[in-house]
Amino acid sequence: MEVLQYVLVPFTDLFLFALVAVGVFSGIYIGAIPGLSGTMAVSLLVSFTFGWETNPALALMVGVFVGAVYGGSRSAILLNIPGAPAAVATALDGYPMALKGEAGRAMGIVTTQSFIGTLIGIFALAFFAPAVSKLALKFSSVDYLLLGLMGMMMVGSLGSKSIFRGLVTAALGVLLGTIGMDTMTAVPRFTFGITYLLPGVNYVVAMIGLFGVAEALVQITTKDIEAVKQKIDKIVPSFEIIKKYLPLTIRSSIVGVLVGALPGAGGDIAALLTYDQAKRTVKNPEVPFGEGAVEGLIAPESANNAAIGGAFIPMLTLGIPGDAVTAVMIGALTIHGLRPGPNLMTNTPDLFYLIVGCLIIASFALLLFGLTGIRIFTKIVEIPKGILLPIIIILSVVGSYAINNSLYDIFWMLGFGVLGYFLKRFDYPVAPAVLGIILTKLLEENYRRGILLKKSVLGLVGSVFTSPITLILFTLIVVMFVAQTETYKRWKAKRDIRKAA
Repeated sequence: MEVLQYVLVPFTDLFLFALVAVGVFSGIYIGAIPGLSGTMAVSLLVSFTFGWETNPALALMVGVFVGAVYGGSRSAILLNIPGAPAAVATALDGYPMALKGEAGRAMGIVTTQSFIGTLIGIFALAFFAPAVSKLALKFSSVDYLLLGLMGMMMVGSLGSKSIFRGLVTAALGVLLGTIGMDTMTAVPRFTFGITYLLPGVNYVVAMIGLFGVAEALVQITTKDIEAVKQKIDKIVPSFEIIKKYLPLTIRSSIVGVLVGALPGAGGDIAALLTYDQAKRTVKNPEVPFGEGAVEGLIAPESANNAAIGGAFIPMLTLGIPGDAVTAVMIGALTIHGLRPGPNLMTNTPDLFYLIVGCLIIASFALLLFGLTGIRIFTKIVEIPKGILLPIIIILSVVGSYAINNSLYDIFWMLGFGVLGYFLKRFDYPVAPAVLGIILTKLLEENYRRGILLKKSVLGLVGSVFTSPITLILFTLIVVMFVAQTETYKRWKAKRDIRKAA
C-alpha cells in the first residue's frame, strides 16, 4: 500500500504533475533539434534546479529525458536528420515515408510505439529492477565486446542493398572513431600534431553532417525540388495496426530494457540492434525495409524509449549510470544529498517510486503532446526547398556548435557533410559510418581490457565458452554471420542475373 502511495505522489501534487508535463513538452522540441540532446538539457537543469527541493528537480529532469528521446524521431522522419543517435535507425524508413507524403502516419506510429515502449520500460523498472541489475552486473568485458561485434554485424541492414558498400563505410567509421587520444595509454593517434583532434570525433557531429548537411547538398543538386504534400488525415494508428505489430513492439522493448540496463550502452545501441532484429525476423513486410517499412519505425522507437526505464535500473539500484543522462542525474541526486545505490530503495523507497510515478505521467504526456503536434510539424516538409534547405544547414551549424561550443565541431560537421554527399551520390550508405564511430570505443576498450584480464588473445577466445551469457551472445553472432552470408549470396545472385540481362 505504501508503494502505491509513493507512486501517486506526482499525481496528487499538481506542481509536480505540471513540471513533468512541461519537461516532456520541452524535451520533444529540444530532441527534435539536431545537436541539442537530452543529456545537454538535463545537464543545464542540474544548475538551474540547484536550489530546488529534490522532488520538483527530479520531476522536471525525468520529463525532459522522456521527451528528448522521442523528439529525435521527428527531425529524422521529416528532414532525414536524426535529432539524437538513437533515431538513426528511425530515419532509414521514416524519411522514405515522408517522401511519399506519409510523414503524418509515420509520426503517429512512432508516437504510439514510443508510448508503449516507455510503459514497458517503466514496468520493468518497477517490478524487475533488482533482477535486471544483477543480470547487467554479470556482463564482462568479453560480453561487451561481443555486443559491439553484434552491432557491427548490422552493417548489411543499414540502408544498403550491397553488403560490400556497407562494410566500406563501416570501416571508414571505425577508422574515424580511432582518431584522438588513446583512452588507455594517452598516446595521440591520427592527430598529425593537431591539438584539437585529441578529443576525437564526436559521433553526434558526424551524424549531423552525414545525414543533415549531406541530404541538403543532395537535394540542392537535384532538379526536382518540389515540396511533397503530406497526407495528415490518418495520424493516429488504428487499434488493429497496434495489435498486429504488438509482438514486435514487445520483443523490441524487452531488448531495449536489457540493453538500456547495461552501463554505457543506452538507447543508441538498443535501437540499432532491434532494427536489425526486425529486418531479419519480419517476413513479407508490406514495404521493403529502407523504403518506408512500418516495422522499421516500430522496432527502434519502442526500443530506445524502453531503454529509458532500463537505464534507471542500474542507476537507482547500483549507483551505476545506464547512459549519459542517468550519469548526469546521479550528479543531481548527489547534489541534493542522496546517494544512488543499493541502499536507495531501502532508505528512501519514496524517491524510487516517485521516479516511477513521474515516468508514468511522462509517458502519457508524450502521447498527448506527440499526437497533438503532428499536424504542425508535418508542414515543415511542405516548405519550399529553397527556404527549407538553408534552414537545415543553419540548424546543423547551430546544433554542432552547441555540443561543445567549438568552431572546430562546425568544420568537422561540414567535412562530414561533403563526405556524406559523395557517399550518397555513389550509392554508399552513411548509417554504417555513424555505427562504426559509435561502436569503435566499445569494441576497442573491451577488446584490450579482455586481453589484459585473460592474459592473451587465446585466453580471450577461450573465455567465450566459460559463461552462459558469453556463449549465448557468441551463438547469436554466429547465427547473424550465417544470415549475412545468405543475404550476400542472394544479392550476388540477383546482381549476376541483372548483368546477364
